[in-house]
Amino acid sequence: MKVFVMLGAINMALGVILGAFGAHGLEKMISPEMVEVFQTGVQYQIYHALGLLMVAVLLIPYPKASGLRTGGWIMLAGIILFSGSLYMLALTGIQFFGPITPIGGVCFIVAWIWIFWAMLKEF
Repeated sequence: MKVFVMLGAINMALGVILGAFGAHGLEKMISPEMVEVFQTGVQYQIYHALGLLMVAVLLIPYPKASGLRTGGWIMLAGIILFSGSLYMLALTGIQFFGPITPIGGVCFIVAWIWIFWAMLKEF
């Protein structure tokens, strides 16, 4: 449980830092379209950081629901792949990062379904 609290908290902090950087520091460095791409990465990082915190909270009453942990790790992979690729695309303009984003999106979907399944098995 503690690891998901720490992962959620650090991702929330990074999301806020990167969001502020995107809102106040990037507008003179990259195009408005790329600022929007960057902010999409921030938005999804924050949403899923909250998801990691939710996993930690759910592990309190359901410590044996190992699927929660698996879902949390897949969600972290989604943050890295989805948000990370958008940050890199926005900052570098290298199109290679664009096709990585949907892989992260699939990780998000799989993580949420995995968490759903883990909780369904508990009832």
